[in-house]
Amino acid sequence: MKFARFKKQTNGTILQGIVTDNGLQQIEGDIFSDWMHTEIIHRFEQVELLEPLTPRHVIGIGANYVGKTDELPIELPAIPVFFYKPISSVIGSGKPIVIPGEAEEVKFESELAAVIGKRARNIPEKDVTDYIFGYTVANDVTAPQFFHEAGHWTIGKSFDTFTPLGPYIETKLDPDKIRVEAYLNGDKKQDSETSLMIFSLRRMIAYLSTVMTLEPGDVILTGSPLGAEMMKDGDEIVCKIAEIGELRNPVEQG
Repeated sequence: MKFARFKKQTNGTILQGIVTDNGLQQIEGDIFSDWMHTEIIHRFEQVELLEPLTPRHVIGIGANYVGKTDELPIELPAIPVFFYKPISSVIGSGKPIVIPGEAEEVKFESELAAVIGKRARNIPEKDVTDYIFGYTVANDVTAPQFFHEAGHWTIGKSFDTFTPLGPYIETKLDPDKIRVEAYLNGDKKQDSETSLMIFSLRRMIAYLSTVMTLEPGDVILTGSPLGAEMMKDGDEIVCKIAEIGELRNPVEQG
């Protein structure tokens, strides 16, 4: 089942819905706890898709892919490289990624994102997917020139528009059997199976739950495959997971 968040073009009302063959079937209520179908169908051409949720927190993991299976480490690092991204950086599919005025290029990073669906604290790896509501596509946009020489990533990850999410949240997905792709102006740059993650989705979320209590609406970015490149004003980046859809964003100079 695919959940969408969208705006009516006629009056700007923000609504939630489920993707159907005929359009978006409007729903009412909290998608994480108590929601219900309505009989209202909105045709795709009558609405503007938004980011599929307003996250509570956005947490990313760095350097989490290898190029081939035999490069996976036998022993994992003791502490994964995690970082926060502000909610103000979140945009939806179709919205422009804005390069900050001090820079000329930023880097795209196509990723699988997990949306937490219920409170998780000290959960075992084998139970992690029970706490996931669904999955969406993310672009962890990065301005490497703003990384601190001591290793701090926060500024380079935090500019407005630097976390596109969408187009939908897919609830029926096996996170171990998908491919994460990215296209820069139509040319494929990233194409990797999630089996090439260093820290698996289950391992990283289980670890996070020992540090902090995860709540419904938290979004966990699971890392970007090899092949990410810089993009500039006038480019278009498409991040794709076939089972979810295409996250498509133009790039503009700020």
